[in-house]
Amino acid sequence: MSENELSKIIVNCAYQIHTKLGPGLLESVYEEIMNYELISQGLKVERQKPIPVIWNELKMEIGFRSDLIVESKVIIELKSVESIALVHPKQLLTYLRLTNCKLGLLINFNEPLIKNGITRIVNNL
Repeated sequence: MSENELSKIIVNCAYQIHTKLGPGLLESVYEEIMNYELISQGLKVERQKPIPVIWNELKMEIGFRSDLIVESKVIIELKSVESIALVHPKQLLTYLRLTNCKLGLLINFNEPLIKNGITRIVNNL
């Protein structure tokens, strides 16, 4: 399945969750439900996976933890914040580069309309 096909499934899942629950819950709640829903659709999902950062010969075992990685292709960074900071898309792009993934979705559930809370970040896609 391509990154774009996975993206459609993920966005639809986020829409369904947002429609039923709305904004205002903790990020961890949305993460748990997204994880559950994506797995129930038969997708391989890694949650809170530690990603190492390598600098020259120095390997830091946990450079960051990804919220969700779907099918080893799409990184989902979940937020439940008043507004996305300028650094959030940049962070996700860095995560994509470190993992060699090509697509990331930054999803802020704290929006009245979920379509306004989804930002697509690409890395050589």
